[in-house]
Amino acid sequence: MTGNADDTILLAVTGWDPDVWQTEFAKAAPARKLVLDADTAKDKIRYALVWKQRPGSLMGLPNLEVIFSLGAGVDHIFHDHQLPDVPIVRIVSPDLTMRMSEYVVWQVLDHHRLGLRYRQQQTQKVWHEDRRQPAAHEVTVGILGLGVLGRDAAQKLRNLGFRVSGWSRRLQTIEGVTSHFGKDGLKDFLKDVDIVVCLLPLTPETKGILSMSMFAQMKAEGPLGAPVLINAGRGGLQNEPDILAALDRGMLSAVTLDVFKTEPLPKGSPLWTHPQVVITPHAAASSSPQALVPEIIAQLESYERGEPLKNIVDKAAQY
Repeated sequence: MTGNADDTILLAVTGWDPDVWQTEFAKAAPARKLVLDADTAKDKIRYALVWKQRPGSLMGLPNLEVIFSLGAGVDHIFHDHQLPDVPIVRIVSPDLTMRMSEYVVWQVLDHHRLGLRYRQQQTQKVWHEDRRQPAAHEVTVGILGLGVLGRDAAQKLRNLGFRVSGWSRRLQTIEGVTSHFGKDGLKDFLKDVDIVVCLLPLTPETKGILSMSMFAQMKAEGPLGAPVLINAGRGGLQNEPDILAALDRGMLSAVTLDVFKTEPLPKGSPLWTHPQVVITPHAAASSSPQALVPEIIAQLESYERGEPLKNIVDKAAQY
């Protein structure tokens, strides 16, 4: 398993500029060869770095050993139904984790402190003093997904004084956080939350989970009125017509969406103009080559020393 300086790395990305990744790799590991076209070095490619790779582009590489996802999620990899049977590794980076926690805290606080209302009042030049705002300890923030990102966000929200609960596939223990797990635990989780933050991976089990059937299980009224939804996970988690219907029926008071089924979000989508919707352009936790390339190089070097890979994806669960 000892690496050679001339082991070749394939960069297979679509929708991203590969030049910045090439530049950072040249700085961090000048002895390693990075290629964009597998056909130029099929027999030498040992690793693949991918983001929405073209289906079938990783087949026919006889010496491929590891696939690295360049994003926090890995659902984009599984859109390719011709994946070779090699380990897939998720990127876990302090930079990505901090960016996501910043986003979650920002949006939770914005809804908690009535940001939407005040921005609307400003556009109308309305001065309305709202003396009563709930304290953080009166508000329960529920996090769907207690992986690395969810755990960090939960801890930061706890530090701000919010009550925090979480839901995950398996039981997770986090100090100060009420944990729920499994199908039976989801109902108990939903009935108490005022703000729901979704950081779930997109898998066959979670696809479309943010739908009317979930909203109907949430409480009708809390310190912020109806519950708030924040989705910074994946667009495939949400049923967008159901979200609009829940807003119009008063089942949700507001939503923040960073991800969508179709990206960029089509200009004709009613989400753009709904007064209770905050839209950000898949910007919650962007992958930074400057931050991630050193993490990838460190993984390669430890693997080549014979150490086990970290953050290996469960292919059956797809995360």
